Amino acid sequence: MSGKMSRKTGGMTPEQVIEDAKSWWSTAIIDIEPGKIGVRGYPIQELIGAVSFPQMIWLMLRGELPSRAQAALLEASLVAAVDHGPHAPSIAISRMAVTCGLGVNGAMASAINALDDVHGGAGQQCMELLSAIAARSDGAAPTPEIVDEEIERFMAAHGKIIPGFGHRFHPVDPRAPKLLELVRAAQRAGTVSGRYPAIALAIERSLGRRKGQTIPMNIDGATAVIYCELGFAPQLGRGLFILSRSVGILSHAWEQMQQGGRIKGPMTPSIPYRYVGPAERHLDARAAGLVQSKEER
Repeated sequence: MSGKMSRKTGGMTPEQVIEDAKSWWSTAIIDIEPGKIGVRGYPIQELIGAVSFPQMIWLMLRGELPSRAQAALLEASLVAAVDHGPHAPSIAISRMAVTCGLGVNGAMASAINALDDVHGGAGQQCMELLSAIAARSDGAAPTPEIVDEEIERFMAAHGKIIPGFGHRFHPVDPRAPKLLELVRAAQRAGTVSGRYPAIALAIERSLGRRKGQTIPMNIDGATAVIYCELGFAPQLGRGLFILSRSVGILSHAWEQMQQGGRIKGPMTPSIPYRYVGPAERHLDARAAGLVQSKEER
């Protein structure tokens, strides 16, 4: 038996195996022992009642607590993106999941799984574009040439739609101007640099020149500006959006539960849909070779 263990563990002793496992499962986030829960070094009982949920998110992701001003800006972004109505795919999915008999956890999981590149990824993609322009500008204000080149590079890789600008529903997304107003206030207070709103507005101007009309920033662009200013990595921008939208997903799932019944979808049958398939036709099974003739039998 000891020989078998030696072969499977590469000759390590049981103590070495345990130490190796500890190294593999290492974490700087949480330390738990019987009667003790430490979060980034802070006893959980000291955090409860002392820090806000946005501050806790920051601590978990970044390792340190933010200032109140930083947390307030993060909170504003989270508040702004909680919901966009039942026509948003993630919200519609949460409601439909409930009508198919799923509970809260199933409805939320189904909806969150839809928050990928097409629905849910625009903020991260916009952050990547903002960051690319910032890197090219090397601390200075971006030139129109740099902005145009990075937009061209982005479109070559991802297609013609520039995430964070324009909206299929709102001529001007009502959330974006308010968020930008808060960013400007934070800049005046010295909380953020103001570099990224300048880059975003340069993109807006570039798109306007291309299209011959203003393509205003939407919520994905405004939150991308804030998350970049606060120092979050682009992938975390997507994760933060998911945290925010989860509130709307939960709300709609719960509301659908209160409306009751398994109706196999939130859409009433009285609302028409468009069928674009073949005209009605009938199956000739023998001619189609689906059944055998007497001779073949």
